[in-house]
Parts: sequence; structure tokens; C-alpha cells
Amino acid sequence: MKLTKQCPKCKSFDIIRVNGVCGAYGSGNNIQIGMTIFSAVPVNRYICCACGYAEEWIDPQDVEKLRESSKALIPK
Repeated sequence: MKLTKQCPKCKSFDIIRVNGVCGAYGSGNNIQIGMTIFSAVPVNRYICCACGYAEEWIDPQDVEKLRESSKALIPK
């Protein structure tokens, strides 16, 4: 949905983006990679308003922060 602007389930173009938020005490849609709010990586959501399907995406510049984090695990 992020790239095509179309829902992969119902083919609707009625898509909205909800920006990830890093709030107090770890609240919001984010991944905590450190001890403070400043180290959190926001996770953006793309939602189809026709069927409710949702996807979560992390901005490319934040992917490297996650990769370098001690919380990142490589699946075996």
C-alpha cells in the first residue's frame, strides 16, 4: 500500500497513513531501542478505509538504527 497507494486485499485506493508517534513512557506506535523516547523508532501505519486492512512500515533511515540495536535478532 505504501508504494502502490492501493489495497492489496480489496484493490481500493482509499488509503490513509497514520504516522508513528513516540510518546511518554513508550506510548505510541514505535519500537524502543534504547532507554529514552529519543531512541524510539516510529512505525507508520497504512490503512485501507474500505476494508480495514493495515500495514506497518518503518522509514528507511530508521531501519539502520534497528539493525544496529542490541534488540535486533537475526532469524535462524
